[in-house]
Amino acid sequence: MRTLLLSAALCVPFMLWASGKGLNAAQEENCGADRIAGIYFVEYEGEQSKISIFPNGDGTYSAKVIWVNNRTDSKGNVRTDTKNPDKSKRNTPCDEIVLIENMSYDSRKECWGNAKVYDPVSGIKANVTCSFEKDGRLKVRGALMGIGMSVYWDKIE
Repeated sequence: MRTLLLSAALCVPFMLWASGKGLNAAQEENCGADRIAGIYFVEYEGEQSKISIFPNGDGTYSAKVIWVNNRTDSKGNVRTDTKNPDKSKRNTPCDEIVLIENMSYDSRKECWGNAKVYDPVSGIKANVTCSFEKDGRLKVRGALMGIGMSVYWDKIE
């Protein structure tokens, strides 16, 4: 019986590989990379928001604000991205701001990066690296001219 189970355990992966239905290296890497996709709750500089990280069609990932606790100002107007250095984006509603674009996954380091993160509170863009901590929280680290800061995002979906 033990020999039969061992044979089946060895045979199934080989049959999948031989039939072309097994995962290739790129597919295995994407499985690890896709862990980052989801909805995150973030508290930063007195603001509470939800951020969606999603895959782009080219194997990279982007992050966009999808909800902000205090969406409107005291006059009832939707707050906008007034500090954005790109003047054409200053009218973007606070719950539609793109924070990260085209972030790639490094399977050797098990982290995402090679992109910029935008901080709408300060209007600054910095180099970004994202990685999961042992407690499951996403560490988002921005660095500019050797000075860095980390913010932790909690995955909720």
